[in-house]
Amino acid sequence: MSNAYIDEFPAEAKIVRAAFYSSFLALALGGVFGIIQTLHRTDFLRFIDSVDYYTVLTAHGVFLVISFTIFFLVGIFTWAITTSLDRGLEDIRFSWGWYSLMAVGITLTGVAILAGFTDATDISASVLFTFYAPLQAHPMFYLGLVLFVVGTWLAGADWFRSWWAWKTENPDERIPLPTFMVLTTMLMWYIATLGVAVAILAFLLPWSLGWIDTVNPLLTRTLFWFFGHPVVYFWLMPAYMMWYVMLPKISGGKLFSDPLARVVFVLFLVLSVPTGIHHQYLDPGIAEGFKFIAMTNTMFLLLPSLLTAFTVVASMEHGARQRGGEGYFGWLKALPWRDPVFTGMALAGLMFAAAGFSGMINAGMNINYLVHNTFWVVGHFHLTVGTAVALTFMAVTYWFLPQVTGRALWNRSVALGQVVLWFIGMTFMSNAMHRGGLLGIPRRTAEPQYEGFEFEAAVGSVAELDAQIALGGVLLTLSLVLFFANVIGTALNGKSDSLPANGYAETLSGPEDAPLVLDNLKLWTAIAVVLVIFAYTFPLLSIIERGGLFGPEVIPFPLTLESVTTVGIALETVATETVDGATSALVGVIR
Repeated sequence: MSNAYIDEFPAEAKIVRAAFYSSFLALALGGVFGIIQTLHRTDFLRFIDSVDYYTVLTAHGVFLVISFTIFFLVGIFTWAITTSLDRGLEDIRFSWGWYSLMAVGITLTGVAILAGFTDATDISASVLFTFYAPLQAHPMFYLGLVLFVVGTWLAGADWFRSWWAWKTENPDERIPLPTFMVLTTMLMWYIATLGVAVAILAFLLPWSLGWIDTVNPLLTRTLFWFFGHPVVYFWLMPAYMMWYVMLPKISGGKLFSDPLARVVFVLFLVLSVPTGIHHQYLDPGIAEGFKFIAMTNTMFLLLPSLLTAFTVVASMEHGARQRGGEGYFGWLKALPWRDPVFTGMALAGLMFAAAGFSGMINAGMNINYLVHNTFWVVGHFHLTVGTAVALTFMAVTYWFLPQVTGRALWNRSVALGQVVLWFIGMTFMSNAMHRGGLLGIPRRTAEPQYEGFEFEAAVGSVAELDAQIALGGVLLTLSLVLFFANVIGTALNGKSDSLPANGYAETLSGPEDAPLVLDNLKLWTAIAVVLVIFAYTFPLLSIIERGGLFGPEVIPFPLTLESVTTVGIALETVATETVDGATSALVGVIR
């Protein structure tokens, strides 16, 4: 008899399995639209009209970066909470409720997008993943997103309920690391989604329904990016969790430092949200000073990534030396490279290191001007969400799927080939996209060429870049075929009694070595809110003062520069007092 997750938590395993299968369906749809747009844009194979390209691009973005990532996230977060607290969810009917709400929401959103391919209905949503004004979607698109996000809020409430119940029974225990990671991630998500909730409910949905005639495009754009950048960390933080709690275990060792892992997630909670304006460096309606603040906040986010690189590599080295590895670099050969779970996560981490360098270019105000809205940006997020997140999720699927189905993995060799093929395909694609961006080749367009103008590459040619992108897209598609073959083969496999036991990595330095203040979630949430107030109060008030809530000349109440300044100063005073009260705690943690 095995000690797999399904044996310990059979009811919760059904929830996790349903979330995974929903995630895989979105991955399949997004992958199909991905290869269509790749071949169309590079002009290798065109069988859709260029007008429909934008519907394809919207479907590719929404299905992959919203549905695939977040459904997978709720699956592994449910596993993390129940496994680390060693208790089931408080009310499984409530859990099925939030899953159902997410499923209904993304279905409505998906139908609104896909309806754009036919003229039989006036429903369409070719607004891309960045769905701010002036592009307008059918109300069904916005309604679906609202239901989906509310479902994630309820999922977070479900996990907090489990922690509160556990805390009542274990008042003197430190929060288990996986639970700590789930809770800090969700606190960040609650703050971040306030922006998109206001944008949709107050502006975009009423505008789409015809209740209001105009909106302020810069305001809805800023509210979107209030959410749009931290959502990147909402995808990344579960991948980080896997690197911290699973990768050391698969490597054959232990996590180097539990306290450092907690510091990383606290930093993500505190710093993730007040950075979104760095996506708006070229927006003329936002003062340069506000953009500089966003740049500074963004640069601070390098710290948790660097800490992660150190901790994860140290943990891998410990595992390799436990397996007999020796020498300065010889230990690398002792790592379990034939294990698809390990290899997939390790290659994803390597790609994320490259993404960090391109991300620094995006974050810098002056250098960003060179690559803004070019193919460089597409190459960057294909390294982040497209590899660091997606490849990690696919790799850990090969461990999780047997755990939640009770069936052995169909074929480990196919799995290993799949993760390596994804790495190779993304290397070709992202390299060419970054190089194309340096030439000024635009993104978000079906027709990147200009009449009477040719992009000239210092090395190679645009035709060579297109060939690399098309080749990368084909390899990624083949990798997805192998992935789904393994998922389906595993689902159809017979039950197994010899599955590995459920669990996660032990630590060399445990929670007892971490300062107690790290577990003070109220403190870190308060600091996060304060930083958001500092970063966004004056930019938002300035945008409203200049362009009105619903566009120029549409101001529902008197608004003057004096009233904007008064409100801003009041909010800044409150924020300053909160920061002063938390300074001593912050200094203690940094030391």
